Amino acid sequence: MQITRTDVDALNAKVAISIEQVDFTSKVETILKDYKKNANIPGFRKGHVPMGMIKKQYETAVMAEEVNKLLQESLTNYIQEEKLELLGNPLPVIQDEIDWKAEQLSFEFELGFAPNVDVNIKGKKAITQFQIEADKKMIDEQLNYLQKQYGKLEAQSSINEGFELTLSIINEEAAINTTPTIEFDQFKGKKNKDALKAAKLNEAITVKTKGLFTEDHITARALGVTADALADIPAEVSLTVTEANKRILAELDQELFDKLYEPGTVKNVTELKAKIKDGIEKQFVQQTDQKLLNDVTESLIDATKFDLPKEFLIRWLQNSGEQPLTEEEAIEEYNKSEKGIRYQLIEGSLIKNHDLQVKFEELQSFAKDMIKQQMAQYGQLNPADKELDDIAARIFSNQEETKRLSDQLMSQKLLEFYKENANLKLKKVNYEAFVKEAYGSAK
Repeated sequence: MQITRTDVDALNAKVAISIEQVDFTSKVETILKDYKKNANIPGFRKGHVPMGMIKKQYETAVMAEEVNKLLQESLTNYIQEEKLELLGNPLPVIQDEIDWKAEQLSFEFELGFAPNVDVNIKGKKAITQFQIEADKKMIDEQLNYLQKQYGKLEAQSSINEGFELTLSIINEEAAINTTPTIEFDQFKGKKNKDALKAAKLNEAITVKTKGLFTEDHITARALGVTADALADIPAEVSLTVTEANKRILAELDQELFDKLYEPGTVKNVTELKAKIKDGIEKQFVQQTDQKLLNDVTESLIDATKFDLPKEFLIRWLQNSGEQPLTEEEAIEEYNKSEKGIRYQLIEGSLIKNHDLQVKFEELQSFAKDMIKQQMAQYGQLNPADKELDDIAARIFSNQEETKRLSDQLMSQKLLEFYKENANLKLKKVNYEAFVKEAYGSAK
């Protein structure tokens, strides 16, 4: 067997593999003998079918399969030994006809090479790194929510603004029968609010569903339907207030502080607001980190120039799927995936040149930290090391889960690398300004 490579250019090559009959004949003979032993052909006893008949029926197919195995093994070993970095897989050059009896068989494969990618992480133009700060309104709203959550309800004999109302909403024809709890202020319009105030507890009133509540999602929840089904809700429903409660806010005292945080860590309202502010801002970190990761990715793709073996990749896309693509379909697929290919190469260069590879010990620690966080949500704050090891072992036995965790850890490592090395400019904004500036509209 002989393998030779001819470089077409820096990104394309052809590999020729010559195979002698001696390289596969003995293997083919062994397989055909096994076929002969087990063949069931009418008119012959098992094991007594003439070898000529076996060869006539099976020899070409067996030779093709064994040669293909030999080619794949040889090509794989060659690529590994030569340390070739490829894009896509080798493409066989189609031959019109193969003479399987020839003393020497020759086959060619096209290769597309990954280009050398030189990444300048410190681009000329600085990338904005957003930091969302909780403003006074956001802090006050969260404080009010906590006071409500830890406050108490006082039953009321009448219906008025500021009360929480437990309702019975019925429309038998539309099969609506719900018992939601709605705040009085979530009702929309003076007419609806006046009707509620005039009603007594457990007195049914008929109301129009259109314009009943301030938001569509409140209407959907109250009527027990999806948002998509709102167009089909009945025009009227029977509404009964079965309970009216006034929520008494929890006092801003040491008792509340110690319920919210570790006892003694918060001693006054100023410290409480500082804690709330810090908690809100931590919730936004993941969102700003993802924005930064996306922006650095786009910047690196735009700034890092290199060629790809485009024609080879289009041909590869034509033939790599379960169903072959037309040339036009392959070109369209290439255009859609080119940016992803470029970033994979950029990312690969950064990982290699800056030693960002995910090590198994790091992945184990990362997995255990995630397991601890999930267990803490269910009140298990101090799991034993053996329990963590057992859960992690089960995760690592699943290849898909292992890859998912590995990808998450790699994204985290790249993000930290970008924060330390990229050309960034910090910009502190409130949440509304972040959404407007980062995405162009309020969400």
